[in-house]
Amino acid sequence: MPYQKGNRLPGERASKIGHLEVIQSPLVKKLCESFNDPKIIHSPQNITWQSLPSDGTPLNIIFSSDGSIQTIESNTPPYKAISFVKAALLKMDQYALNKLDKENPHPFLIRDIMKESALFHATSFPLRHVVIENKSIYHAIREILFESVKDMGFNDSLGGALMETLKWIAYEKWNDTPKTELEHFGCPHCDVNNSGQSNATLTFDLEKGKCPKCGNEIFITDMFGLHQNMAEDYAPNQVASDYMSVAETLMILTPIRYFWENRREVLKNTLLIKDGPLSLRATLAKLSAPIRRLVKYAKDKGYNIHMLGQEKSGVFYEHLQLIGNNAPDNSYFYPNNTYIRNEIQHSNSNSIYGSDTNYGAKVFIKINAYNKFILNVPTGIKGEGVENPTTNNLIGFNNIVATLPKLLSNRFEGALVPVELANGVASLSTYPSVQILRLFSESFHQ
Repeated sequence: MPYQKGNRLPGERASKIGHLEVIQSPLVKKLCESFNDPKIIHSPQNITWQSLPSDGTPLNIIFSSDGSIQTIESNTPPYKAISFVKAALLKMDQYALNKLDKENPHPFLIRDIMKESALFHATSFPLRHVVIENKSIYHAIREILFESVKDMGFNDSLGGALMETLKWIAYEKWNDTPKTELEHFGCPHCDVNNSGQSNATLTFDLEKGKCPKCGNEIFITDMFGLHQNMAEDYAPNQVASDYMSVAETLMILTPIRYFWENRREVLKNTLLIKDGPLSLRATLAKLSAPIRRLVKYAKDKGYNIHMLGQEKSGVFYEHLQLIGNNAPDNSYFYPNNTYIRNEIQHSNSNSIYGSDTNYGAKVFIKINAYNKFILNVPTGIKGEGVENPTTNNLIGFNNIVATLPKLLSNRFEGALVPVELANGVASLSTYPSVQILRLFSESFHQ
C-alpha cells in the first residue's frame, strides 16, 4: 500500500516494472489463458425451466416505488459527510401505459404521468463531522429518522402516510387482533453497548414513548436498530442506505394499507412493483415477518396482494446472465434452497436462504431474448418456500405474468416501464445532482 499524498509532499507511486515477475509465472499464464477462453464457463445443469402460466388476468392499476441516495463528502479534513435520500411512488394504469411509445416515449406524456401520479419523499442525514447545535450526530439521526417517516417533508399530499403505514405493519393493525405492543428492540439509551438486551417497546399505536427500563424517550423508528451502528458523533453510510430501503418499502405498502382500509376489492386488480429485492437486511428485518403475515392473511381472506420486486444487480442478476441465454422463451425457473446456496451464493451454509430477511421468493423469468428478469414474488411463507418451490406458493403469480408483457420497455434490456419512470422521479444522478447538492451543503459552512 503506497503512502498517500499530503499537504506538503506527493504520494508514493507504484512500481512501473513490478508486473514483470508476475506475468512470467507459468501459473499466471495459464490463468490468463483460461480467463480469456469463452468456452470455459461453469453453467449449472440442474435447471428445470417451466412454461409460464397462460391463464392469468392482466392487472390494470400499477404502483411502483424506487429510491436513490447520494453521499456528499468534503475533500479536505475533517472530511464532513452528509447523505441525501429520495424515495418515490408512482401510480399508473393500463390506459396511461398504452399511450407510451415503448422505444421513444414522448417526454410530455412522461411529464404528465409524473405530474399527476408521482409522489416523492426526500430527507438528509449528517453522518460525520457535522455540527448540530445541542445534539450529537447519534441522537440527531434518530430524530431525523422519526421526523422523516412522520412528516414527509416536501410532499404534502403524502404527509403522514408513511408513519401510518409503519404503524399499520408494525402493530399488525390489518389483523382482527392487532399486536398490543411492538416487538422488543434495543433501547438507544440504556443499550448503548449493543448488549443485545431487547427491553424497549411501545404499546399499541404509539409513535413514541418512554423506555420501560431507563425512562428515556424512544421512537417507533428505533425498532429498526440503526442506532446500533452509530457512535456519538459518527454514522456509517449504511445508515442512510438502510433508511432508503425502509422508505421504499413503506412507499409500496402505503397503497395496500389505503385500499385495505377503504376499497379492498381494488387490490384484486392492482400490481405493486418495488425496484430491488423484497428483502430487508439485518435489524430492518423486523418488518419482513409482519409483511409476510400480511400477504398470507390477505390471501386467506380472498384478497391476493400482487407484488413483485425487480433486481437489476447483484449475484442473482449475474446468475441470470449466465443461465438466461439458454432458457426457452416464456419460461421461468424457481430455484430451491440447495441451488441458491451451491450455484448462486457458493456457500456451505445449512440454513434456509432469506428465512428472516426476505418477504419474496426469487424467480428467474425469460419472456424473450431481450426481456429476462430476476423477480421477487411474495409467498407469505417464512423461507419463501425454497425448500419445496412451487408456483402455488407465489401469490398472484398467474396474474402478474399476464401483466408483464404490457409493462415491457424497449429502451433498456429487461426494463419495466413503471420501474423506469419511478427511477426518473427518485434518481439523484452523479451529475448534476451531486454537484448541486454539494454546493447546497457547502453553502451552510461558509
